[in-house]
Amino acid sequence: MSGSTAPQSEGIRAAVLGKPIAHSLSPVIHNAGYAAAGLIGWSYTAIECAEAELPDRVAGLGPEWAGLSLTMPLKEAALAVAGEVSPVAAAIGAANTLVRRADGSWYADNTDVPGMVEVLTGAGVTEGAEVTLLGAGGTARAALAAAARLRAGRVSCRVRRRAAGEELAGLADSLGLRFEVQDWADPADVGRTDVLVSTVPKGAADHLADAARSWQPGTVVFDVVYDPWPTPLAAGAASAGCRIVSGLDLLLAQAVGQFEQFTGVAAPVSAMRSALTAAWAAR
Repeated sequence: MSGSTAPQSEGIRAAVLGKPIAHSLSPVIHNAGYAAAGLIGWSYTAIECAEAELPDRVAGLGPEWAGLSLTMPLKEAALAVAGEVSPVAAAIGAANTLVRRADGSWYADNTDVPGMVEVLTGAGVTEGAEVTLLGAGGTARAALAAAARLRAGRVSCRVRRRAAGEELAGLADSLGLRFEVQDWADPADVGRTDVLVSTVPKGAADHLADAARSWQPGTVVFDVVYDPWPTPLAAGAASAGCRIVSGLDLLLAQAVGQFEQFTGVAAPVSAMRSALTAAWAAR
């Protein structure tokens, strides 16, 4: 963890950037953390920012800015505005975190990866587990890095376009993973795994919902989508006795990592979780 150099005083700012961004629950999580940790004067907002706007936006931020959270479509562009990039962010080619350094430069990191490790470990995933990914985009790259940290036994990637999956092969090899690309294929067959991580957009895995009702109990099903929740995939898998991990779990876990880098203090996780749960229930 890089650690923020921002002083514990009035007027310290942080924000989540992306486009669209109005739906983001990150301000709820972080501001609840600031209040619980007694960080008076700290504030966290949401700022709409397109990819092409990011360099000028970051360059124009004053010294009161401690850190930025990045969501789509900024995770790759964030690397270009950083003075230093963490090994994990460099490996997967994406950063969701920018931390202000004392010299005014920015440190890019990716807290999605340790966040995924945390939520999967909490769901009972252990070394040697077989992991199946749905999709091959940026979130799948983070899931690959998480699988490596969990010492997965084998990872397969289910894709509609084989070429997209093959692009992950180099990363998997560098991470020391046994990796193969498979076709989208039979929905029932998709569930024959220890861990299923769906990284595809909302609706893209809905066709698996019926088949998921017959998947083996105990399979960990992690759907990174959280709006709506439960997704049809998660609901179907839950009815089969699978252990479910949601995108809300990841949202909290990755925010905790960012909070600690921005502030330099331990995150009040319980308060942050309670705020997220309340905000979600009120939607």
